[in-house]
Formats: sequence, structure tokens, C-alpha cells
Amino acid sequence: MVWILGLYILNTVFMLIVAIREVRRPAKALNWLTICLLLPVIGFGLYLSTSNPVRIHRERLTSPHNESDMLSDSFSHSASIIAHALRHLTVHGLRTGQVQVLINGIETYEKLIESLQNAQKTIDVEYYIFRDDQIGTRITNLLIERAAAGVQVRFVRDGWGSRKFPRHRIIQMMDAGIECRTIFPLRFPWIMSNWNYRDHCKIVIIDGKEAFTGGINVGYEYTGLKPNVGFWRDTHLRIVGEAPVDLQAIFNAHWNIASPERRKTRTRRNTKAEDTRKPIQGPGHKLQNSAPPGRTALSGALAEWSTELGTMEGTGAETFPGTEALQKAYVHTLEGNPGIPTPVIRQAYFICLTQAAKTIDITTPYFIPDADIINAIKTAVARGVRVRLLVPRHVDQKIVGLASRTYYGELLEAGVHIYLYDKGVLHAKQMIIDEAIAEVGAANYDLRSFRLNYEVCEVLYSADVARELTEQFERDLTDSVPLRMEDLLQRSFSQRTLEQGARLLSPLL
Repeated sequence: MVWILGLYILNTVFMLIVAIREVRRPAKALNWLTICLLLPVIGFGLYLSTSNPVRIHRERLTSPHNESDMLSDSFSHSASIIAHALRHLTVHGLRTGQVQVLINGIETYEKLIESLQNAQKTIDVEYYIFRDDQIGTRITNLLIERAAAGVQVRFVRDGWGSRKFPRHRIIQMMDAGIECRTIFPLRFPWIMSNWNYRDHCKIVIIDGKEAFTGGINVGYEYTGLKPNVGFWRDTHLRIVGEAPVDLQAIFNAHWNIASPERRKTRTRRNTKAEDTRKPIQGPGHKLQNSAPPGRTALSGALAEWSTELGTMEGTGAETFPGTEALQKAYVHTLEGNPGIPTPVIRQAYFICLTQAAKTIDITTPYFIPDADIINAIKTAVARGVRVRLLVPRHVDQKIVGLASRTYYGELLEAGVHIYLYDKGVLHAKQMIIDEAIAEVGAANYDLRSFRLNYEVCEVLYSADVARELTEQFERDLTDSVPLRMEDLLQRSFSQRTLEQGARLLSPLL
């Protein structure tokens, strides 16, 4: 009995430590106190392993002294207010640039490969997920080809999201002269201290003047052609001009905290051809790849994918109209960083929601916001703002889907229009404000994106960009079903209990 009392006292001390450390975030504190009750002592160990990161000494990209140029008088009052409020959260204030909206994987990879082929000096690549499949192999081989042509190539991946990327491919890239690093690799001591903090960014910068960023990683599923995944809806951006400079600063900061890849053993350079050059295969066809991956082979493969995508059931050419034109825009670049106290992405979302004057259209695959974001959305409706929220009908992470549904009732009651995307996988992350401001990035509406991940997003001030995204939003609504209060009231008691239990874990999702 004495040991039980001792365990109780020890666990009580641990719980007090958790409560004191998380006093500013009651939801997270409640979550961990519950875990400590269910798993005495063990729960505290889990807390330390996920909430006690190693200090990262690096330059803070946001600055209270950031001063940016003002928007022109042609912009609305809400746009001017948002731009003024965000300037201290940005990397280096307001930039000018030209933006191309990319609304599916096929189009994104076509443009990305074309730009990589035209690189003359530098290529910087950073992805949360980088697979060694049909898409990953093509891009990897192209990076090796450009490195052989004298282009300086740097490659950084997340240790968890890209954990399946094979070691022999990294060695092959390094042999070609590509510098390779990993953020928080799954090895000691990182796995003991920072495994819960991930690099969720998708960034490619070419020659310092052209950049790609958004929601699309490198993987065959993003083409919408992977049989066991199906249709995939996503949003990405191509940015040209002055604005990529800030994405370059973010990449450089992440590069500095990443761990360099090293050869553990002596490795031969002459890797077998079947390991290094996999054929691209889509449903119903095969493409030979005996020659080096040049422009013709790459373009031909992507052309076949495009044709295939257009002939898939339920997928017509009208779904993804061409967006060849680059639209002029003012750009704010923001970085979410778990190493600083300010949740930059969350604060930017809050500012946009509270300053909107007419309309808010949100698309997100994961919707588990905190109380302040919920209140900002409800307050916007009370001001007369039309708010539409597009979320997936079927979420790939079941516990996230369960937790998300607990928020829908109060939003519907407040007057928010909620739509459930039913065509396939919804992975786009975007917000459109007052038909003139657009936010596109990698961050979801959840506490992981707000506080635990390295994230990047672009706030774009352009009526043309906002119009393109709004037109796509309207097309997405035709593939969605509106959520009604009656649908929520018909849930069983057990279903509601599961959802509430999932919401209890929301600080960890």
C-alpha cells in the first residue's frame, strides 16, 4: 500500500508541474492532466517527450520592427487593415510578385518540372513528404541531372513525413553533388526530444527568383491517379519576382537547423539501374525509361497523366481550367515556428477573420481550431459577413474527423454555411477574404499547425488571384453537400460520445 501512496504523490507532483507549465493554455493542460490520470507517471513521460523541445538557436524571422509599404488606394479598407496588422508577423514585410494558381497535382508537377529544367544557378527543395514513387523518382532524377549540369542543389526533408524515402536515393543524390539534410531525423537524440515537432512546409526556390509553395507534396497520390486513393483536390502556388526572397529566407533558416546526411559506410557509386530509374506507370499504361530523364521523357509522361486525368470517371477538363496567366499581387510571407512563443499562422488567421467586411471562404482538410478562432468566425457572421466553410466529408485521419464534427453545431447555429466535399480527397488549405485577399499555404486549422509544426503561408493581395480561387471554390461546392443541423441531431449517443472523446485529444492532433 505504501508504494501506491508514493505513486499517487509522485503523479500528483507531475500533474502540478504540467498545470503550472501550461497555465496559459488551459485546453492543453486539461488534455495532459487527463492523460496523467489515465497513465500515472507514464503520462508525464509522454508529456516531456512531446512538449519539451531542445532549444533551437536560430534567427527569428518575424520582427516587431518590420515596416512594409502600404497597399495602393485601389484596395479595400479591410485589405489595408489586414496588410498593416500582418506586417510585424511577416518575414520582411510586403513584397511584389506575380502569382500563378495551381489547383491540382498534374498541373503543379508540369510547371515544377519545367522550371527545374530551366534552372541555371540554384535549386532549393524542402518537403514534408517526398516519396520514391513515380513522381518522386522523376523529380529526384531531374535534380541529379541539374546538379551534373553545374546547378547548386540543396535538398531538405522532414524526418517523419519522408521517413520512407530510401537511404540509397539520398546516397545517389549526394554522389551527384546534391547537399542533403533532414529536419529532426528519427534517430537519437532527436527522437527523444523533438519527434513531435515537424517541418510541414512545401517549398521549392529556383535561381532565387521563382518559387513553388502550397499544399502539394511530392507523391503519386497528388496526381489523383493512385487507385487506392482516388481523386485529389489541392491548391499550390507558383510565385515569380521579388516575393520568393522571403521563401528563400525561410528555407535558409530551416536548412541551418537540419541535420546533414552522412555516409555511414563506404558506398559504391554505380547503383543498379533498376534502383535508380523506375518506370512511370499510371493506370492502364507503362512508359519505358531506359534513357536519362530528359525534357522529352518528362514532358511526355506528364502529358499522358494529364490525358488520363481528364478521362477518369467524374473528372472532366472543365474541373481544372488552365491558369497559365501570372497575376500581379502584393505578397506577405509568414512562417509558423514552434521555437517561438507567438503562433504566427494562428494570429494571421485571427486577424483575417476579425477584419473581414463582406465574405470569408475557407477550405481546409483538418478543422480543429481553438476557442479564439471559433469566436472570430462567429463574430464575423454577427457583423454581417458571409462565411462559408468547406471541409472533407471523409477525413483520412478518423480521430481528426470525429473531433472536427464537434465544432460544426455551434457554427451552423451562428449562421456559418458548412459544406462537405464528397468527390475525393480534399487537401487544399486556402482562405479568401472580401474578394481581394487570399491566403494559401500548408497550415491547417488545428493546434498542430499553429504551435507544433514549421509552416509557411502566403497572404496575397490581388483581386485577380482572389477571383481565381473563388471560382474554384464555387466549383468545389458543386462536388459537395451542405451540412444541416438536422444531420448533426441524428447522430447516435455513442457517435457523439466518440466525437467528444476525440475533441479531448485535440491539442495533440
